[in-house]
Amino acid sequence: MSQASAQFDRVAQRILAAHPAPALRGITILLPNMHVAQPLARALMHVAQTPAILLPQMATLNEWAQSVALDGAVATDSQRSALLYQQLRKLQWFENAELWSMTQELLKLFDQLTHSLRELPGDAESFAAVVQKAYQARQNTTLQLEARLVFELWHAMQEGAELDAARAYQQRLAKLAQQADRPLYVLRASEWDAVEQRFLDEYEQRAVVKVFDLREMGQSPFLPPCRGKSRMGVESDSSTVSTPTPALPLQGGGGLKFFAATSLEQEARAAAMQVRLWLQQGKQNIAIVAQDRVAARRLRALLERAEVLVADETGWTFATLSVSSVLDRWLTALQSDFYHHDLLDLLKSPFIFADMAAGERKSAVYQLEQLLRQQGVVAGLEKFSMLTEHEVLLHQPLARLRQAAALLEQGKKKTLAEWLVALQQSLEVLGIAKGLQQDEAGQQLLRALETWQQELHGDDGRYRFAEWRRWLAQQLDIETFRDSSIDSPVCFTHLAATRWRAFDAVLLLGCDADHLPSAGDGGRWFNDAVRAALNLPTRAFHAQRQHDDLRALLAMNDTVLVTWQKDKDGEARLLSPFLQLLHDELTAASLLLPPCRGKAGMGVEAGVQNDSTPTLSLPLQGGGDEGELLALLELEDAQSVALPLATQPAPAVAAASVPASVSISGYNSLVACPYQFYARHILKLNELDEVPEAIEKRDYGERVHGILQRFHEQYPVVSGNDRIEMETALRRISEELFADLLAQDFAARAWLARWYKSLPAYLEWQTEAEVEGWRYAEAESKFDWQLEGVRLRGRIDRLDVRGDEKMVLDYKTQNEQLLRNKLKEPGEDVQLACYAYAHEAAVAAFVSIDDGKVKLITPKDDVPLLAQLNVERLENVMAEMRSGAGLPANGIDQACMHCEIRGVCRKGEW
Repeated sequence: MSQASAQFDRVAQRILAAHPAPALRGITILLPNMHVAQPLARALMHVAQTPAILLPQMATLNEWAQSVALDGAVATDSQRSALLYQQLRKLQWFENAELWSMTQELLKLFDQLTHSLRELPGDAESFAAVVQKAYQARQNTTLQLEARLVFELWHAMQEGAELDAARAYQQRLAKLAQQADRPLYVLRASEWDAVEQRFLDEYEQRAVVKVFDLREMGQSPFLPPCRGKSRMGVESDSSTVSTPTPALPLQGGGGLKFFAATSLEQEARAAAMQVRLWLQQGKQNIAIVAQDRVAARRLRALLERAEVLVADETGWTFATLSVSSVLDRWLTALQSDFYHHDLLDLLKSPFIFADMAAGERKSAVYQLEQLLRQQGVVAGLEKFSMLTEHEVLLHQPLARLRQAAALLEQGKKKTLAEWLVALQQSLEVLGIAKGLQQDEAGQQLLRALETWQQELHGDDGRYRFAEWRRWLAQQLDIETFRDSSIDSPVCFTHLAATRWRAFDAVLLLGCDADHLPSAGDGGRWFNDAVRAALNLPTRAFHAQRQHDDLRALLAMNDTVLVTWQKDKDGEARLLSPFLQLLHDELTAASLLLPPCRGKAGMGVEAGVQNDSTPTLSLPLQGGGDEGELLALLELEDAQSVALPLATQPAPAVAAASVPASVSISGYNSLVACPYQFYARHILKLNELDEVPEAIEKRDYGERVHGILQRFHEQYPVVSGNDRIEMETALRRISEELFADLLAQDFAARAWLARWYKSLPAYLEWQTEAEVEGWRYAEAESKFDWQLEGVRLRGRIDRLDVRGDEKMVLDYKTQNEQLLRNKLKEPGEDVQLACYAYAHEAAVAAFVSIDDGKVKLITPKDDVPLLAQLNVERLENVMAEMRSGAGLPANGIDQACMHCEIRGVCRKGEW
């Protein structure tokens, strides 16, 4: 018989001894949760030795209380929160940005103060008298400022006759106690709240109360006995305490086991492995009690990858779900005047424009993103609309955004209900509401928005957009989504939800000292000192309750694995003190076997197939201690490692896919790394341009090119002109071409000053070139040459002539040494050689304009010969490409350093 069955049978025996089977209908049994009803019913039938029995009333205390009708309406938490916020805002004691979170914490403290009253008032009149009595008692007590603030605000909030949830619960319990007319049996595992204990005390004055407390009953085989009088002052069953017995051998699959992981990933993988082992053994009721939510997320992902769905009793706050992120993206975009990153994030949500065809929506987003990046528009919905004037596909989405934005006019103050109505209308306009309707979490979110709007309909407080948005963010962080559509033998739950529950196996995840005990309701604003001064539960109380719940869980279940991370970010972490003490006791008593590092006796086999790839054979019996899990993880790693490693890619291209035209930059990419050329120019995996928000060196270089082109068009010859006049003309042209950057970014002045520093040197260099006979001919001229099997296209910065001679120049805002390094190896940089070929120039050079200096950098080799060899190489390579030659990733480290394709070729893997 399992530990849980034995416990339930003891309870059933005591109940049936006092109330033989037909009389069970006249008693009530309070359960910690409704999961306990079924095993208790089975125990009652088993002890009564009958296949059918009229069961007693079984309910949780909260459910029983809810069955009691009250005269007045109960104010919702959203209504109370709005009322308290307005009061705090009038007082002006705190920053507005923090008021909503403070409001939420204060309401929790108010409820606890209400529940801490020494009496259990059953109506509004008696409640007012009890509150006044408590207030007068506190007048003569010295309280620190924070505690006095909380108490005074609570007292003020209780002056009205309107019920809140805490008062309503209190009054319902009082009515139940006053109507007590039947024996009451209680199953519990840890301390109750003060208001619930007072209910039991008052109920016991009128009827029999019997408490079955797991802390006083029989213990788990791996827990030390806990004997003594009940701490609750109500009769507790301790007559059937059993003698603890040794844990079963670990190889048998039972007992308490520990796994100390070296990382989050190892902990999650070990946990996932253990769950799969338990499922393979046929276990149908597996609980994962997650103390660390980050580890829980990773474990869920690993289980879903292994096609193991997980039910979730704990749920997730809406703030963590994608259905809420679309609201946040929409409101963020609105508040930032549609900053381009925010707008694109919004448009890439799967929930927006759900009434459009998926392909049409994706095409519209792609078009808009390309336009924004090409045109460099940073923000402003009207600017985006002007930009897309000729893009028909984008007209409707942008018009809908304008319409939705008009609904949420930020300049006016509105009530919370009015803001919610406007939000719901904007979601309809944007098609987000339809997208949310297609998702279960989205449906719950829409219902929550509607509920809040109805609850707050009577609230007349007015709020700015930013205040309302903070309120909404807090509501989404409070509201919980639970997916009820998943039926699985594996479920996530929390420690308090395991009271008196029996599972086939239990996984305690993330049980390090930082997460167990958890912080409880310690709060951000009001610490334990404030709570202690007000006689409210402190962290020590919550820690003790968690300790009791943990002991109860171990008492009801005999197959438990505890995992935690013993290392994080290079620092050692401790096991929870609750479990460390137990671990030490069991180790000292030799009830924990040392972890086995070998493979013998584990039921793990590494089979070898023809390809010598080890396969993982999961053990059908037992398994799961630290050594076994480590061995299984090692086998899983070996299986992954045995897969063929990534090799240097060298893809071939079909002749039809070989580009017919190549730019100078494309040719440079082909020389630097053929695979880079393949990814950029054949697969079209070019990195998207960023929308410029600050002046970059590229912007500076483009302005310098434009300034010199305009200057030389106006002054083809500098010699013979006054130097001061020439520099003045250059400055005037520079200011004209920098005007847009200066209006956009103050930092543009620094770039302009940098350029001004080079003006004297540039004019001197130009004069010297003219003395040598060179004359400016043209600038920014494009070319497109047909070669054998490929066209070569580009644009040169400048062409100078001297009689029949030609010289091509390329302006560079880089230092002299960097440019010389480019030309060190003939053919490594193809730019000058191709320019020379296109214009049949005998001379080609870089013009370095940097740090107030201007230098001419020329190749050491014969330029016409270099040009011819470069063209022949391009023709040969393109011919080989059409013939099926591979394009290997053979770039040197310098080429790979800033290559955006490195993640595609995976050079680091081979």
